[in-house]
Amino acid sequence: MKKIAIQGIKGCFHHAAVSRYFEGCNYKLMECSSFRELSISVAKSDVDIGVMAIENTIAGTILTNYSLLSEYNLKIVGEIYMPIQHHLMAKPGQNIENIKEIYSHPMAILQCELFIDAHPYIKISEYSDTAAAAKYISICKKKDLAAIASENAAKEYGLEILYKNIQTIASNFTRFFIIKNSYKKENNYFNKASLIFKMLHTTGSLSQVLSIISSIGINMTKIQSIPIIQRPWEYSFYVDIIFNNIRDYEKMKKQIQKIPCLHQLYIMGEYQNGRIIS
Repeated sequence: MKKIAIQGIKGCFHHAAVSRYFEGCNYKLMECSSFRELSISVAKSDVDIGVMAIENTIAGTILTNYSLLSEYNLKIVGEIYMPIQHHLMAKPGQNIENIKEIYSHPMAILQCELFIDAHPYIKISEYSDTAAAAKYISICKKKDLAAIASENAAKEYGLEILYKNIQTIASNFTRFFIIKNSYKKENNYFNKASLIFKMLHTTGSLSQVLSIISSIGINMTKIQSIPIIQRPWEYSFYVDIIFNNIRDYEKMKKQIQKIPCLHQLYIMGEYQNGRIIS
């Protein structure tokens, strides 16, 4: 039985991602209160696998999670794109006129800004996790509280959904990484890679890397710059690429490593291009 770490508790979106990615497998959840706790659990091999959200189509990239992957030297071994549907829920018998405060995770709050702006009289409070917010209002003695969370969380904690699908954009997806301790070698087929480039601070350094990727015919699906701590105005570049064959990928790596301005090329993960669940 696999032991899998998630950020959040049973009923959260990370839990849903685990259920879908590992459908048909037996596993035991380790609930973590933060992404750092999740990362440490994977790094120390307290669990077999971690599942970590990395970006959302509305709220964007979770930059701190890229930093955690790098800090704890974790390896990406898979990914899944999952639709995220946010619902407003409360104890049974409530309606929106009764609600004085809404609890949810900051990312969920960002994804529901239009709904929140339409109810300015309601206080918004951040919580560690969407499902944890649902659990909290279910056991709290006060009745004028609501949470933004998943349908599974409403069922899990006996809440009534007041409004369904309150996310700002209907087509709202979150990308989750499947991560392991980086020292565990993976030999599976892969057609996608996540890389980190650290470049010397010289003119045109990044363009040289991008030119090589393009000339070989490899598809770059994402590029993200993140500041290097204690080195002002210098950045690491996180890049996702998809390729048709391993030979092109190996050729690209060899050519990039010959660039004089390249300080470091680090492979965060080699894995199969993730499936999008509708």
